[in-house]
Amino acid sequence: MNTQKQSTAHPLNQLGWTPYFQQQMDASGRPGLIPARITGVSKNKFRTSNGMQHWLATPAGKLCHDSNALFPVTGDWVLMKDSVITTVLERKNALSRGACGTRSRQDALPRKAQVIAANIDTVFIVSGLDRDFNPRRIERYLTLIYNCGLNPAIILTKADLHTDPGRFAQEVEPLAFGVPIHLVSASDDDSLVPLLPYLEPAQTLTMIGSSGAGKSTLLNRLYGSDVQHTRAVSDHVGKGRHTTTSRDLIVLPQGGMVIDNPGIREIGFWDTQNGMTSAFPDIEALAVDCRFSDCSHTHEPGCRVVEAVEQEVLAEDRLENFRKMKRELSYLALRQDKSADRVEKERWKGVAIRIKAMKKGR
Repeated sequence: MNTQKQSTAHPLNQLGWTPYFQQQMDASGRPGLIPARITGVSKNKFRTSNGMQHWLATPAGKLCHDSNALFPVTGDWVLMKDSVITTVLERKNALSRGACGTRSRQDALPRKAQVIAANIDTVFIVSGLDRDFNPRRIERYLTLIYNCGLNPAIILTKADLHTDPGRFAQEVEPLAFGVPIHLVSASDDDSLVPLLPYLEPAQTLTMIGSSGAGKSTLLNRLYGSDVQHTRAVSDHVGKGRHTTTSRDLIVLPQGGMVIDNPGIREIGFWDTQNGMTSAFPDIEALAVDCRFSDCSHTHEPGCRVVEAVEQEVLAEDRLENFRKMKRELSYLALRQDKSADRVEKERWKGVAIRIKAMKKGR
């Protein structure tokens, strides 16, 4: 018990430092480097901290020019020398998406990934119970998070706008199997109590949601004072102007950390892991009984999924969202495979050119 207290009391450990990162530092074989965590990004500068000191650091040239090197993002653990980031330690996980502007351009989907935050314990999907509430968007967020191998929790804000906000939670429950759902009201501090376990020392959470969903307001309430500026929601369009323009890691008085994010306009995928299986387990379970193993759940005879829609066991718009994301992820996986093949061909082409040059030089 005492050992654990001493361990978590270390400034680095309070920021989430674990043996996973310590082992990487020891294996680097480079004494004198300072471990620190990225707490914010400002143009080409990075705010870093080891729990006792804070630095405004710059990345070493190799991080900028080596396409195989990790480039720092908020939440990363790095090794520094003289305020220069020399190494980004391997991440235990990362929340990433397709680069902005690619969701509606399928030919661009596999070309670039945007890492939103790194080394995360929980991802809050924040949805306001106003015009922001959209179950289909929540499904996309869940798929995105599961694709990245992360743990979600759904936070429904602005519950005080309704006399019966519980009906929204009931609507989300069938879409989020086993995912915690929390209703938060601006007029009820008790609604924040269920969120405290996510804020324990050394725990890192990040929040994603559309602009005006209430992320900054929620962060301010968890912190106990205004650490992020907010603006009122427009009655005309039902959306707020989110003044968060960067991703900052903020240490809360409870000991946990929150990475706040600007509002996400597009939920483009990059990772193509088993997010669909986790986000749509009901459809995946029904698909087992389809007549054809490669059933697309559109027109095939003996499709158990389509039958479930006809029998009103499964919502048609949920199935349509499933189909849409399935097509998107299949296309993305195909393009990534083709890109990988192209890279391999170009690599061997380069080898062949070098061998040819060596033979000429004999």
